[in-house]
Amino acid sequence: MIEREIKLRFADPAEARAAIVKAGATPIRGRRFQEDCLLDAADEPLHHRRCVLRIRIEQGKSLLTFKGPVQPSPMKLREEIETVVGDGDALLHLFEELGFQVWFRYQKYREEFAHADVLIALDETPIGTFVEIEGSEQGITQMAQALGYGAADYIVDSYRTLFCRHREKHKLAATDMLFDEA
Repeated sequence: MIEREIKLRFADPAEARAAIVKAGATPIRGRRFQEDCLLDAADEPLHHRRCVLRIRIEQGKSLLTFKGPVQPSPMKLREEIETVVGDGDALLHLFEELGFQVWFRYQKYREEFAHADVLIALDETPIGTFVEIEGSEQGITQMAQALGYGAADYIVDSYRTLFCRHREKHKLAATDMLFDEA
């Protein structure tokens, strides 16, 4: 499956939520805590291929995701293979036993909305509030416009890249994007 998405920065969760609801989106999953762990083997085969292996751990269900290299596009475009797993912590331990290590962790509170053919995620992170829109190019463009944003506002960077910039700007020592460290 091909994933297409953008992020938009908002001042705070209340402003983002109000804009999403005003744009006509319907809540589909309530606010919950997520911890994402990015994994690779010691010789970094995934990094060299510009790919990502992620385990997302949250209450009730977790996700295992493979993301291929980002493809040229005005929006973030890449292959994504994802499956639900029952116990993210056990899966993380299994991958560690197979020689993979967590090289970056990041946390957020997420709630999700839907509108037409797009999924809208409101993410509260240690480095700010972001709205992620995933779906068709037209759907993303229309939802971004409904939220008051244009193509110049699109953020296509990963949370890791955004965190690295934030860490450098604020001279932080933290290596992971965690609420108690950022």
